[in-house]
Amino acid sequence: MPEGPELHLASLYVNKMCKGLVFTGSVQKSEVSKSPDVPFTCDAYRITAASRGKEVKLTLTPIKSDEPAKKGKAGQADQPMEIVFRFGMSGFFRLTSEDELPKHSHLRFYTKEKPCRVLSFVDVRRFGSWQPNGAWQAGRGPCIMFEYKSFRENVVSHLSDHAFDRPICEALLNQKYFNGIGNYLRAEILFRLNIPPFVPARTVLEGLESVDFCESERPVKNENPDKKKSGRAKQRKVKEETGDLLRLCHTVPLEVVNLGGKGYDPEKQDYSDFEAWLRCYYVEGMNSIRDHNGRTMWFKGNPGPMVPKDAKSPKAKKRAKKEDDHDYTNKKKVPKSRSASTTKKRGSVSKTPKKEKDAEKETGSKRRKTEKNQDENTPQEEKTSAAVRRKGISTEPVISGVQTRSGRVTRQSSK
Repeated sequence: MPEGPELHLASLYVNKMCKGLVFTGSVQKSEVSKSPDVPFTCDAYRITAASRGKEVKLTLTPIKSDEPAKKGKAGQADQPMEIVFRFGMSGFFRLTSEDELPKHSHLRFYTKEKPCRVLSFVDVRRFGSWQPNGAWQAGRGPCIMFEYKSFRENVVSHLSDHAFDRPICEALLNQKYFNGIGNYLRAEILFRLNIPPFVPARTVLEGLESVDFCESERPVKNENPDKKKSGRAKQRKVKEETGDLLRLCHTVPLEVVNLGGKGYDPEKQDYSDFEAWLRCYYVEGMNSIRDHNGRTMWFKGNPGPMVPKDAKSPKAKKRAKKEDDHDYTNKKKVPKSRSASTTKKRGSVSKTPKKEKDAEKETGSKRRKTEKNQDENTPQEEKTSAAVRRKGISTEPVISGVQTRSGRVTRQSSK
């Protein structure tokens, strides 16, 4: 899912690709999209973008004309319009020619040049949305990347909120406090600090200050000779040992931004550098468990005391399907496998005699008909010799059905 860094890179992409371009006409929406229409029509306008956490805002600014005929034209926008986008799970922007319009282009802005180009909001899974004349969502906190000071103050001043009763991995997805953090960022941040994902969020955060100190600045040492340390000193010790989680919520996303177009590249879709940057999320050797909201949490080592009951790893399930031919070490799977194979064997044994009996009856029936026809056209001497052969005197090989029947006749005669 696109997170804070991806949405910021999307805004940079729009600003770069739309620089100097003039757009015209109305904003067109696809027929399948359930998001609202954008009531904006203008002969000439420009597009700029900005991001905040998990939102991107496009600003459509009309270009003022000095020609009297074009001033105050009916139906033409004369004021800027802001459209706020949320990307959902698969949204992104792309600038293409009109002939190369993406299949899942749900909102389109057309340039005035010929041949024209199109800036599209592409969303394959259609979980994204937009709001015309919109503003930043009121329930979202300050941006983790570009409003760092406000972000820290907002978290530290609200630690009594029930949101921090939850495990730290789930609190990090609360956009009221961590606007821009998503699934892969929370995994990378907690991994670097060696913090178990399912420990109480308040326990991790309560030792942090609302004002960040430089990373190069050493923590203040406790010079009080009294052996009993104050609560403040204990908090500083926690900070020193565990690291500053709020600082990493700011710096780790910026690392993704610094990857540049290779972190967000809708033209080439090259994510090799981003995948190489990941240390924990979907990395081989890491553990994964679904949290209380059903989101997959990637981590290393002990998950922590607040891990969900009967928690299962979606990664293990996925691998089990692919590795059916491998030797499992899980003892619970062995008897299941044996019972399954035993059932199959038993099923095959019960079906085989039935087929043989049917074949035997059919073969015997055909043989009786053949013998009957032969008896009608055969002299008495030949009939006698045939009867002798049926009693088993002849050593010539016969088909299995006849052999079985002749065996039964022999047993009956022996009795």
